Amino acid sequence: MAKILVTHSRKGGVGKSTSAYEVAYSLDAVLVDLEHDIAGVTSIWGDRPLDRARVPILDALATGRTPKPLKGYRKPRLVPGHPHLDKEAPSREQMSEALLKWAAEWDTDWVVVDTHPGAGEHTHGALAVADVVLAPTTLDLLDLRGLEQLVDEMVDYPIVVLPTKVRAVPAAVGLKKLEQITAGTPVQIAPPIPLVADLPKRTKRIAITSEEPPAKPFRLLAERYKLVCEFVKEYVNE
Repeated sequence: MAKILVTHSRKGGVGKSTSAYEVAYSLDAVLVDLEHDIAGVTSIWGDRPLDRARVPILDALATGRTPKPLKGYRKPRLVPGHPHLDKEAPSREQMSEALLKWAAEWDTDWVVVDTHPGAGEHTHGALAVADVVLAPTTLDLLDLRGLEQLVDEMVDYPIVVLPTKVRAVPAAVGLKKLEQITAGTPVQIAPPIPLVADLPKRTKRIAITSEEPPAKPFRLLAERYKLVCEFVKEYVNE
């Protein structure tokens, strides 16, 4: 059965969806979008769920069938999210059972699940079956407070913190706070993802990690995401 990696944070704007997208591509994973807005990995991929009459992920949950992921050129395979996930979210148990079934039936070694920021029931369902929880955070104190809450509530989960948007010279106060949050816990810290000023302007839908080589501003970012994937593989095999 495929390993399940869940990206999760308690607040938005920390690079969670970008991380899920790039990690999913690098792991050759199926990417499952549990977000109910239209600005996450489904949008990055280029799918427009509101143009469809049906909602594949909700149909799969209702029927017990395994959804067929979308395929795209130099993109991760995708089970798209939908705004209806907000009002029609599955229960914790239903989400857990579905992900385990899909992970067993898809032809892949990895499933990456991108959750909505916060702690909804179906998010808890995904977290319950995660082999690794990748928790992105910037080193800003407000974002680190969200991480602190996450670690406090989920310290027994397989959490790997992913520092994101990290400047060339990180703020000492942020580094110290991150160290305080993880000290004395089993939580591990993945290689940091650098701040790339040009990232919000990028319009390409293909994964940055799919380009050989990526455009110069994105090369270090691509290298780091690949290192993160190697880190995660070692983590789950320990």
